[in-house]
Amino acid sequence: MIPRQITLRNFLSYQQATLDFRGLHVACICGPNGAGKSSLLEAIAWVVWGQSRAATEDDVIHLGEAEAKVDFVFDHHAHTYRVIRARRRGQSSSLEFQVKTQNGFRPLTQRGMRATQQLIQQHLKLDYETFVNSAYLRQGRADEFMLKRPSERKQILADLLKLGQYDQLAEQAKEKARDIKAQVNLLETSLAALNQQLQARGGVAQAYQDLKAQLAKRQRQQQQWQQQLDAYLDQQQQRQRWQQQQQLYQQQQASLQQACQRLAPDLESLQTQQQQLKLVVEQAAAIAAGCQQLAQLQQQDGEYNRQFQLYQQAQAQLSQIQQPYQAALAQAETQLQQAELSLSNLNQQLQETQQSLAKAAEIEAALIRLHQAQAQLSQFDQAQLKVMPLLQQRQVLQAQIAQTQAQLMARLEALKNTEQQLQQQQSQQPQLQQAVMDVACAVEYLERRRNYQEQVREKGLERRSFMERLQANQRTYEIQLAQLEQKLQLLSAPEAVCPVCDRPLDPKHWQHVVKNQRQQHQETQHEIWVIREQLATSEKEIQILRREYREIEAELATYGPILERRGQLQVQLSSSTDAQTRLDQLQQERSQLEHCLQEKHFASDLHEELALIDAQLVELDYDDCDHALARSQVERLRWAEIKHTELQQARRREAQLLSQQPELAAQVAACQQQLAALSQAPERQQIQQLEQQLATSGYSFEQHQSLRTDLQQAQIWQLRQQELTQAQQQLPQVGQRLTQLTQLQRDRQQELSAIAEQLNNLEHQLQQRPDPQPDIAALEQQLQTEQAERDQKLAYLGRLQQQLDQFDQLQQQHDHQQQALDQAKRQARIYTELTYAFGRNGIQALMIENLLPQLEAETNQILGRLSANQLHVQFLTQRAGRSRNKLIDTLDILIADARGTRPYETYSGGEAFRVNFAIRLAIARLLAQRSGTALQMLIVDEGFGTQDQEGCERLITAINAIAADFACILTVTHMPHFREAFQARIDVLKTPTGSQIQLSV
Repeated sequence: MIPRQITLRNFLSYQQATLDFRGLHVACICGPNGAGKSSLLEAIAWVVWGQSRAATEDDVIHLGEAEAKVDFVFDHHAHTYRVIRARRRGQSSSLEFQVKTQNGFRPLTQRGMRATQQLIQQHLKLDYETFVNSAYLRQGRADEFMLKRPSERKQILADLLKLGQYDQLAEQAKEKARDIKAQVNLLETSLAALNQQLQARGGVAQAYQDLKAQLAKRQRQQQQWQQQLDAYLDQQQQRQRWQQQQQLYQQQQASLQQACQRLAPDLESLQTQQQQLKLVVEQAAAIAAGCQQLAQLQQQDGEYNRQFQLYQQAQAQLSQIQQPYQAALAQAETQLQQAELSLSNLNQQLQETQQSLAKAAEIEAALIRLHQAQAQLSQFDQAQLKVMPLLQQRQVLQAQIAQTQAQLMARLEALKNTEQQLQQQQSQQPQLQQAVMDVACAVEYLERRRNYQEQVREKGLERRSFMERLQANQRTYEIQLAQLEQKLQLLSAPEAVCPVCDRPLDPKHWQHVVKNQRQQHQETQHEIWVIREQLATSEKEIQILRREYREIEAELATYGPILERRGQLQVQLSSSTDAQTRLDQLQQERSQLEHCLQEKHFASDLHEELALIDAQLVELDYDDCDHALARSQVERLRWAEIKHTELQQARRREAQLLSQQPELAAQVAACQQQLAALSQAPERQQIQQLEQQLATSGYSFEQHQSLRTDLQQAQIWQLRQQELTQAQQQLPQVGQRLTQLTQLQRDRQQELSAIAEQLNNLEHQLQQRPDPQPDIAALEQQLQTEQAERDQKLAYLGRLQQQLDQFDQLQQQHDHQQQALDQAKRQARIYTELTYAFGRNGIQALMIENLLPQLEAETNQILGRLSANQLHVQFLTQRAGRSRNKLIDTLDILIADARGTRPYETYSGGEAFRVNFAIRLAIARLLAQRSGTALQMLIVDEGFGTQDQEGCERLITAINAIAADFACILTVTHMPHFREAFQARIDVLKTPTGSQIQLSV
């Protein structure tokens, strides 16, 4: 990411400021404390990633303002991008992402801010944490890495490398392995229980066959009794048909009586309607006079409508002519204004261009000096290309020699510690055997408790199912109770009817029905009380079972760790048998390493290559200071190229403006002539004639409206005429209907007499045929008893069939669980191995070990430039413990100078700062490489107050020396002698209107 331009509005201490980075390679941001130097750099982090040092999002807004906005343009991988972020106080933020094309900036903004932010990071391949730990060296964080304890430095590297995700993966794998091991134990217990249940299948199958034979015999006896019952039922059905006919005739009789009663009002209504129709017919003369008056008013309204149409036509012609004329007049005036404005803008641009052309001589002279300085810089660059690889290779060789020696010493120490551990392990074998036996006993006890816990859970499920059935029965009884209460309420009313058949009740039947309903009400209420007592008892049992289940669960919490402990002890016990062989191998390897270190027979090829490189460096005779001065001269004169390009553009612009000036003057004169022609157009005379015609028209809207009111009031005679016509038509029909209803009433009286005779005949037949209900009740009781016994046996047969089906399901379940058990064991082994691989001693340790040699070489390369090769840093990842029998993982940093190796705390502030700066810059480079992008920009926001004059010069020299590796380097300081060392400066001033920026090249 190479910055090009940033614009700030109401951001932190800035109200309105713009900084153009083009032409800046190494620049110093200067200004007093609190002027806003760091705020300028914070704006870059905020606009790109939306994060800053502010506590809340609204704190980035300038005090007293409502909205903050930052516009940032930068280059990345041969593309120019633009990011615009704004924040309104108390509201949400907005984010825009654009890329530059031939036609300007094209938007890449996504639907939401989160999607747009992800797209920006995908293009940059750089997130906020990597940016602040690589490209942006924040103030006060240079010594953060060194001040940590050695045991914490590895964690800092792990956090910077984002290795925390492997901790999460290791924890997930460990949790998964624990779950799968628990699943294996449950599957093994379940398979044992299934095998025990499947042994009872043979006895259940024999009982099923015997019971089927008994049910077939009882079925034949029941069929004989059913045939006798059917004969009695046929006789009873005949009596019921006669009773139904009797009820039907009674209903017909009641219906005819009600129909006769309904005819009386209809006859009276028809007689009244006949009288009203006669009254309407008598008013025929008055209705005819009113209709004649209505026709006269309608004729007058037609004449007024004709005059209104002529008036509207004249009005439409006026609008048709007037609108185009006014539009043409307005268009001509607009064109005149636009032409005059364009001519004025052209004259102003011509004056600005002529002012720029006045500086042509000065720019040409500066351009010649720039070309001379670039030629000299090219010579230094070619020499640097030959020297830098040799220096880097020399430092790498020195680091490799020192690292090889440290690795051999660390290996020797590790071998000694391993020998002591193996000897100690041999002495602990009896204790391991006793510990394995103790853990086995604990595992057996917990497995018995797990089986008992499963029994408690099944019993709890059974009680819960029983309570659900009781609750369902309770709801059923409550519904029945509400229905009975409703029936009793209906029976308490006078003249109550039967709640079952809806028939009227005499006093005797009423008392019988009320007694039955009250008895059912008491029985239902008793059933509800019994269910409630059973629910309370079951709830207490479930509470006891829950408490017992929780107690067992607390005991089983140690089951997983005990299983892991048993596995660890078994591995330790099995590994102790190979300890003696391992001891002999380690002693032999230790003696070889001691001989190699004493005689210094290691890395001989590296020593030879190092001597050859030193000879080549002396022959080249390259000086970094002269190279830096040449580069500064080029950067100081680079503005001439930009100004020369602007000068050529100004000349082309002047010629273009002079060619456009006569054309715009001609357009102004043409527009003025067009306005004069429109004022004398014939359309204007036509408009005046039509306005005069409308004024002389004889049409009156008030008279027309009054006539319409009279016409509306006279419409009532048209309705009266319709009523008269309807009355003349309906009067004969009403008379005919009155005659028909009179005849219908006589016919229904005759039907009532015939139905009374049929009812007498049916009553005689019912008395001759006796009721077979007692015989039917006896047979039904006998069949019911037999059916109850058969139902019990069928229920038992169903249970046996269900048991056989369950045995089949258990067999399938057994096969499925056996497959699941095999698969779970395989997964448990896989997740156990993944737990170790993702742990701190696996992938994470390997990545840090691979990174440290590269970090050490990069640090020493930078530190050599800062200290004239007087300081050297070495990273150690292991050291011997207090007991000298094992190695401790750490990250010690050894610093050596001409007087030897000393602790970090004994170095002066200036020396400590150089070490911190070198390590910090080396970490920044490595993080940028790991993020997949080149580190093209470097921001150093550090305090250089600990450096003396010589230290400052070395820092300046080091920054200039690494300038070739970066496209843009920005340093922040408030020290006057430090800011004078840079040709390009960005001065930040604190003013009453906010911080201001001044660029000095």
